[in-house]
Amino acid sequence: MFKGKPMQLTRRHFNTQLLAAAPLALCTGAAQAQGQPVEGQHYARLKQSVPVTLPAGKKVEVVEFFWYGCPHCHALEPVLHAWAKQLPADVLFRRVPVAFGAIHETHGRIYYALEALGALDSVHPRVFAAIHNGKQRLDKDADITAFMAANGLDAAKFSEAYKSFGVITNANKGKALANAYRIDSVPTLGINGRFTTSAGMAGSNEGALKVVDFLANVVRKG
Repeated sequence: MFKGKPMQLTRRHFNTQLLAAAPLALCTGAAQAQGQPVEGQHYARLKQSVPVTLPAGKKVEVVEFFWYGCPHCHALEPVLHAWAKQLPADVLFRRVPVAFGAIHETHGRIYYALEALGALDSVHPRVFAAIHNGKQRLDKDADITAFMAANGLDAAKFSEAYKSFGVITNANKGKALANAYRIDSVPTLGINGRFTTSAGMAGSNEGALKVVDFLANVVRKG
């Protein structure tokens, strides 16, 4: 977990040597001013909106773009989890793993396989812990399957899901969405296909979620 100013990992600083050395990062932080968030400082408006399809009863979609290997995503996770548990009924929250390179694609398939098996609530935080606390790379199929078995999942069922057409399709959709949002650093939060914000922009993880709440109200007002 990082300390001090909030940071993000950018696309150009990713490499395949996960945890071999301290990851390079770019700090884009600025403390949030008093009062309401300021466009261009605490959040950005997309030049071209991304189409959003919401189920009945939902008015706002919030997407977290993340990578399991990112220490800043790991640091955001407990704060984000607590925030998501108290969401208004009209907000749909989901996570989308980025696919900047091979290791990210592997970790993305882990996420979508857990989703397919209904195991995100129990195993998603353990993947973060294994990588950042346990120093496991989780970049090889055998190691991933062994990890899942050690965490209570049926190894054969996980392997089948991990290699399935459905998981690959969802991973491709996630990659397309990240490209549409023009995501080049994580963690980044996307709001209804119109805005993005981050801890780096808002000044803290908690600040970023306050900006999300503000933007959700902007979306509600049309």
